[in-house]
Amino acid sequence: MSLHSLRALALVLTLGGAGCAESVTYDVVLFGGRVVDPASGTDSILNVGIAGDSVAALSHAPLEGRSIVDVTGLVVAPGFIDLHAHGQTDGDMQLQAQDGVTTALDMEAGVFPVAKWYASREGKSPLNFGATVGHRPARYFVFHDGLEILHGPTNPAPIVALGELPAGANRTADSAQLARLERVLRAGLDEGALGVGFGINYSPGATTGEIEHMFRVAASRQVPAFVHTRAFGISAIREAIGAAARAKASLHVVHIASSSLWDLPAALVLVDSARAAGMDLTTEVYPYTAGSTRLESAMFNDGWQQNLRLDYGALAWPQTGERLTKESFGRYRRQGGWVVLHMMQEQNVDSAVVHPGVMIASDGVPFVNGTGHPRGAGTYARILGHYVRERGMLSLADAIAKMTILPARRLESFVPAMRRKGRVAVGSDADLTIFDPALVADRSTYDAPARPSIGISHVLVNGSFVVRDGKLVEAARPGRGVTTLPKR
Repeated sequence: MSLHSLRALALVLTLGGAGCAESVTYDVVLFGGRVVDPASGTDSILNVGIAGDSVAALSHAPLEGRSIVDVTGLVVAPGFIDLHAHGQTDGDMQLQAQDGVTTALDMEAGVFPVAKWYASREGKSPLNFGATVGHRPARYFVFHDGLEILHGPTNPAPIVALGELPAGANRTADSAQLARLERVLRAGLDEGALGVGFGINYSPGATTGEIEHMFRVAASRQVPAFVHTRAFGISAIREAIGAAARAKASLHVVHIASSSLWDLPAALVLVDSARAAGMDLTTEVYPYTAGSTRLESAMFNDGWQQNLRLDYGALAWPQTGERLTKESFGRYRRQGGWVVLHMMQEQNVDSAVVHPGVMIASDGVPFVNGTGHPRGAGTYARILGHYVRERGMLSLADAIAKMTILPARRLESFVPAMRRKGRVAVGSDADLTIFDPALVADRSTYDAPARPSIGISHVLVNGSFVVRDGKLVEAARPGRGVTTLPKR
């Protein structure tokens, strides 16, 4: 039966008719769940019929299915969309699947070369995947005479997740290098990249003029710039907003709580006022008071303590759990690796999480032998368990919106695939997360960051289960690349 016919049937069933219900057998039926779809305002007990990779029916009446899954007492939500997932290795993505994520995108660091990165993931990913073209890796390419580095020397994750290596990060581009960098970014956009990603704090040699120049590249293609600001606090956020305004570019400021730190209340006011003035500006937050990055990156150049208002003891080395000293900082910086930065106040993180329009994104970094940061495994269950159920700071619908339709709408004007995601509706992709609102919770901690969430009963990606009955489907690889290119 055609999708048009299925839509017609779904309408009849939803209105209560059952005359032709027996004429269709769906591949999967989710029976008796509470469908919560913030995009449409739906919050109702419905049966969901899935045909192939699409939602084909929403019905109060029973549906026939080759596989019928009883989800009574559970919430059926759109699959969670993470706009800030670094690395995207199989193990990391499987942990995210157990946290309810169905689409993981690296919009901040980005990738380069773009087409090669997408090709390396095709047919191998549990989740839908995608990335911007990254200013950092593209800049590395330009400063190193066309050298492409897809993988770091000590970590299997793509260099996009490592931060730009120090060589070249501190150098200012001349006019010829700027012209070449512009060509490289445009080439990445031609290959389907989801915008342009900037980690300005990791490339201190990039002047405000260079950033504005590259923002204009994004503006010319009508895609946003996704930006980790130059420093921390309100002045760095003002720099990014000012450059984007002059370039007439759309802007997404990543992890607003860690970007603004002590200035978080003022940063939220600034974002709201810029939006009220007509700027296309969005932001996100992860629900933790610590960040994580590579210790060898330019972020820890001389002056980092003043920039962050931190000292060595605020840094933790996940592989051992130790807090750093001046001596161990120097030793581990020479070695290279991930470090956890305890740098935020809980009340500021809370304010960002509940603020209207602020999306949820993990900023998850690759796990190394089970060590790392808990946000890569527990961000979404933490929102549902800690902020919705335990503290009552968000309604269930508002929380789900921050994790689904808001990120989908951020991208859908220029990414056709996103018009079918972030929703539970007839014709939408069957990317669905089914969870127990009474049990869902994060279990990942700073001491045990790779522990999977609980209470996520089922997760479907393009109509295929990647989590079923609370257990990971180890061999499932239904994820597809999300790009700006027309679907082939």
